[in-house]
Parts: sequence; structure tokens; C-alpha cells
Amino acid sequence: MTARTIILASASPRRQAILSQLGLPFLIRLQDVEEDLVSTSAECAADAAERLACRKAAVGASEFEAGLVIAADTVVVANGRIYGKPADAEEAGKMLRELSGRSHYVITGVAVYDVANGRLESGYARTRVTFRPLTDEVIAAYVASQEPLDKAGAYGIQGLGSLLVESIAGCYFNVVGLPLALLTDLLAAHGFDIWRASRRKEGD
Repeated sequence: MTARTIILASASPRRQAILSQLGLPFLIRLQDVEEDLVSTSAECAADAAERLACRKAAVGASEFEAGLVIAADTVVVANGRIYGKPADAEEAGKMLRELSGRSHYVITGVAVYDVANGRLESGYARTRVTFRPLTDEVIAAYVASQEPLDKAGAYGIQGLGSLLVESIAGCYFNVVGLPLALLTDLLAAHGFDIWRASRRKEGD
């Protein structure tokens, strides 16, 4: 373990896949942090997502003496409220009906914590997503796939949920759960060059 070791404090397979696709070596530290989101405006939702990402990073750092801990928290904001992960299939269906045919914002707070010196860098990214009008049959079929059950806003744009989306404005990877431009800047603030650290080979 060194000061440049990347530690991802997330159980999300989507975030793990994004880092893996970059060829960035990392460890995974799973943590249980209560996500105490409340209904609020988009501006406050950004603050909440960033705050939770910072909390996750601090918890993830607790068992290490060195390394850079990456944590993130994604929420969906629409109709003046925050949509986190649905509690069950019924709530997932309700969320999708409310998002049907409308635009919403996906906000991801990201934090990078330097374990060695306790320095924390954080920020958030926001992407506008517009759904197609969804029929009851489409919603029922999508919920039955179980894909919505562990995702903010009850959909995953990288999977079957892509069929629900009419358009996006902003970072695609933010909607997946880890905005790469923001992550690159936060790592750079810690003196970590993601380009040099990547193990990807030319032509991959």
C-alpha cells in the first residue's frame, strides 16, 4: 500500500467497471453509510450528493494508512424532489411513471481523500436526461428485469434503461455513476496523473 494506491469505496459494479476500463489499478473497500437524503431542490441535492460522497470517502479511509480513496454518490432530481434507490419493485414503478416523458437531472457527488495527510477534494457533476413517454407495459417489463432496484431513479442508462432515454445533455459517465472529467480533476488536485497511472496499452 502506497500513497498513490487507488481505493474505490463503492460496491457499485458500474463504478468498478469504469475504473477497470481505464486500466487504472485499484482496490475495493466496501462500506455501509446511511444515505440520509431529503426532498429538496436541485441545488441542495448537489450539496447532499457531495456531502455523502465525502462521508463515504472518510469511512472508506478508516482502515488504511495510505492511499487515495475515491467515493461517489448519485441521485436523480425531478419534480422538486430527490430520487434515490427504490426500496422495492413497487417504488421503482412509481419512480419511472413520474419520470416518464420528462426531463430530470442526474447528480453525482465525488470525493477523493488522501489517507496519508487527511486532505479531501470533492465536487459534483450534473447531467440532464430526458425520458421517452413510457407505457405501463414498458415500465412493468423493465421493473421485472430487476435492473432498476439498486439504482438511483430506478434505471441504469448502461443497460436496458438506455431504451427509456430520449436524450442526454452532459456527461454520460455521470449518469452511470462516476463522472470521469470531474474524477480526473480531483485526482490531479492530489498530484495524481490518471494518464500515467493507466495500464491501458495503445490499441486497446
